[in-house]
Amino acid sequence: MSRSSSGIVAGLTIAAVAAIGFLGYQASATAPAHPAKTAPQAPAAPQQQAPAKQDPAKPAAVPADSGTGTRVVYSVSQKRVWLVPEDGSLPKTFTVMPSTVHPVTGTYVVGSRSGSVTGSDGVPIEHVVRFASADGVAVGFSARVDGAMPEPDATKKTGGIRMTRADGDAMWAFATISSKIVVVP
Repeated sequence: MSRSSSGIVAGLTIAAVAAIGFLGYQASATAPAHPAKTAPQAPAAPQQQAPAKQDPAKPAAVPADSGTGTRVVYSVSQKRVWLVPEDGSLPKTFTVMPSTVHPVTGTYVVGSRSGSVTGSDGVPIEHVVRFASADGVAVGFSARVDGAMPEPDATKKTGGIRMTRADGDAMWAFATISSKIVVVP
């Protein structure tokens, strides 16, 4: 190897190490100071049940491991969403029908929105709030224009987390571009 090639390789190596260090710093700066301790769990099998009915007099509590501040919390296993305001008032919560493709647990931001489009399942939808991508499929919240919330076709890869039209209106007003979305198990 010539002397100039060695210098180039050394320079690229230094740049790569610096980039990795910077990304590690960014990740540690956004990590919680005291992460919640949970017992290891086996992966949940996909469930194709209707959303559980919640007693309106006893709203479901926001998951403790969902962070702080203004955020949308989505629990895949509970098939439930919470719109958590900054002021500490009671969040709006409602059931949803998960899609066949699920985002991994973590924190996201709303990247795009559409007032009305045709969903990946061919159904007219409105108030689309996209926040993730999984298995090459865009994942987001939406409401069918006809108001229905049927189970998705298990043979199709879809990313639409469906809700009623009224809940879709609330999501649309709450989750604007760059809003925080927290996905919990």
